[in-house]
Amino acid sequence: MNPDEIEAVLQIAFIQCEALLCPLTDQQKQILLQVFTESVTRESLKSLANGNQEGEGANPLDELMPEQRQALLQFVKEQEKLDRPWKIKLLNDWLHDRNSGTVQFIRDEYGPQWLNRVKPVHLAQYFEAATSSDGLKLKVGDRIEVSNALWEWVQENGPCSREWFPCTVVRLSQGSDSSDSYHNGIIRFDNGTEYEIQGICEWNRYNWRYVSD
Repeated sequence: MNPDEIEAVLQIAFIQCEALLCPLTDQQKQILLQVFTESVTRESLKSLANGNQEGEGANPLDELMPEQRQALLQFVKEQEKLDRPWKIKLLNDWLHDRNSGTVQFIRDEYGPQWLNRVKPVHLAQYFEAATSSDGLKLKVGDRIEVSNALWEWVQENGPCSREWFPCTVVRLSQGSDSSDSYHNGIIRFDNGTEYEIQGICEWNRYNWRYVSD
């Protein structure tokens, strides 16, 4: 990441802090920007010196020890249940020099560059592998891919096979019937077209997946 990219990421974090009613002062923002820039630069130089070039498809969670990965996934689940962005919680801890408990190792051993690499798709890979995808909640603004199986008949080996189309979640709402509750979602494709998916988190979960962009 270059300085402009770091600043752009932090500006998003600052906005989310304000949305959570914990805005940062200008001095705190400058300190955080300086610390992140120095840390990312140091880690980038170290990576180049070691010739350790990451593959684009690599999952950063693969780099963790099993007990570290389990601690992070549990932390994410706990924050999701409280409707708190887990990355913002960590950033606030780092900014105020607070211990992050079971995930303090992320700050001590991996730093902000590693944290920035972690995307919803990476977490979903582990949650789904453990049949615990309920630990990661779909949110407005998430980038996902949806399958054409939502609007046409497809077969794995037939003439009309499954295809995936990138889009953004622009709205989520809860519906219900006489026996159960479910979530509906409205997605927006890159060409501006919108499409509603009923049961997006329940019976249609098979028809979408997270993307890393």
